[in-house]
Amino acid sequence: MLSNNEFRVTLSFYKYCDIYDPYNFKKIIYKVFNILNILGRVYISREGINAQISVLNTNYHIFKKFIYKMHHDFKGMKINRGLNNKTSFFILKVKVKNKIVADGLLNFKFNYKNSGIYLKPHEVNNMLVDKKAIFVDLRNDYEYKIGHFKKAIHVPGSTFRDQLNNMVKFLTPYKNKSIVMYCTGGIRCEKATALIKFHNFKNVYHIEGGILNYVNESHRKNLPIKFYGKNFVFDNRISEFISSHIFSLCETCGQHYNDYMNCNNYFCHRLFLQCKNCYIKYSGYCSINCQIKYI
Repeated sequence: MLSNNEFRVTLSFYKYCDIYDPYNFKKIIYKVFNILNILGRVYISREGINAQISVLNTNYHIFKKFIYKMHHDFKGMKINRGLNNKTSFFILKVKVKNKIVADGLLNFKFNYKNSGIYLKPHEVNNMLVDKKAIFVDLRNDYEYKIGHFKKAIHVPGSTFRDQLNNMVKFLTPYKNKSIVMYCTGGIRCEKATALIKFHNFKNVYHIEGGILNYVNESHRKNLPIKFYGKNFVFDNRISEFISSHIFSLCETCGQHYNDYMNCNNYFCHRLFLQCKNCYIKYSGYCSINCQIKYI
């Protein structure tokens, strides 16, 4: 249950590992997370765990101690902190899934031990000025639209499945370069780097802990942050501010703007970019049609 008087932190973590009884895992995690008043969503499968959660600051160390002991492969698992403390989740959902990230891959058996080489923040910054390196954004197009590394190219696709289907062909012209992949927290890049290595790409890297870890560690070590704009997140916050760079446009009037919202028409609820002036003018609807239909 959420209380306005509680200070919470948003956390995310994942681990690819063998979980032989995901339903028992689900039971234990749901019970303990309820006791600790943890909110958010947790996906569990035979290939591991993927979680985005909101934790009371006072319970953080208890949670960490519990999750590290939950599975022998969880010990020392990287836990990313969100980039702001706004309210992210209101309820807890723990689900068993076929995979912790839906990939749609049929002719490829993912081996989490054969992913790309991890890069730390200072190594990322060095790669950004390396003419032999190419940065590949492994997030959805709407995520890329509001923030990315300036050097990054985006694999076509509105979903991760689409991107994986297009990726090998799309990246073939860059096969002789050092390929650096990144996503929000790192989970998508584990599979993507393993896939292109399977297709004989040689110099394959990914940012350890994704954008979240890159920004947090850069702050901690006083390093320059080369990710520009906002980081899209799949919770109530929608995005996290990183820099004032704006790459996108208001979909209603065309002026530079990079704040997403959902259409106020319940039957539409489309995610779209709309500036403050247009929000007032159209009452938060994505189009005149939606506004008229609702009225």
